[in-house]
Amino acid sequence: MTRYRATVAYDGRAYQGFQRQASGIPTIQAALEHAIEQITRQTASVTGAGRTDTGVHATGQVIAFEVDWKHPTSTLLKAINAVLPEDIALLDLDETEAFHPRFDAISRTYAYTILQAAQRQPLLRYQTWYIPYRLDLASMQAAADHFVGEHDFATFGQPPQGINTVRSVYHSHWSLVPQGYGDLWIYRIEANGFLYHMVRRMVGMLVEVGRGSLTLAAFIENFESRDLSRAKLLAPPQGLVLEKVRYSME
Repeated sequence: MTRYRATVAYDGRAYQGFQRQASGIPTIQAALEHAIEQITRQTASVTGAGRTDTGVHATGQVIAFEVDWKHPTSTLLKAINAVLPEDIALLDLDETEAFHPRFDAISRTYAYTILQAAQRQPLLRYQTWYIPYRLDLASMQAAADHFVGEHDFATFGQPPQGINTVRSVYHSHWSLVPQGYGDLWIYRIEANGFLYHMVRRMVGMLVEVGRGSLTLAAFIENFESRDLSRAKLLAPPQGLVLEKVRYSME
């Protein structure tokens, strides 16, 4: 058996998240495993670096799987992509040895995009959160700066397993990209791990700060409370993208 590593991109709107669920429920993992089985005639278990939520996208998800394949890796890459749905693609494929996409990762980077404009942009409806009101960049960045470092993020999410809600955030930054129709607000965060719905709750509270409905002092109080009920606004999933997974050897 040969172990393979691949980078995967997908449009998550047609899927109930990455992780395999009950038979008949569409997920990214299930679609990948089905495509691999079609090509290799073998049952393969796909492991992912992150369990993205329903409707969340990826440009840099990382997976691993094992199959017995006697042909070039490039042939396997082309063959799997040929049978995958059009909204999922392997961007690369390489042989690897002792590699685990989740446990070997040292950080993951997510990006969240907001469209702030007077009118909606229909072509962006599945990639952004449309907000018609004004936002204040300085106050949103001031709040986002408080995420950097090691903190207890219990206010913003629950762990997939266990009770540890402490995470280390390495980068937390807003970028404003002017467009002819309005502005794209891109929030990018890199951390050693994320809680369930963590980024979407963080973005929701940052937007409350940006529109003036939450002061910076109240934001800090909510953050330090470690009370999940304080994060009332959950940003919609379509604006969120898993951009990159970083490993020590890279």
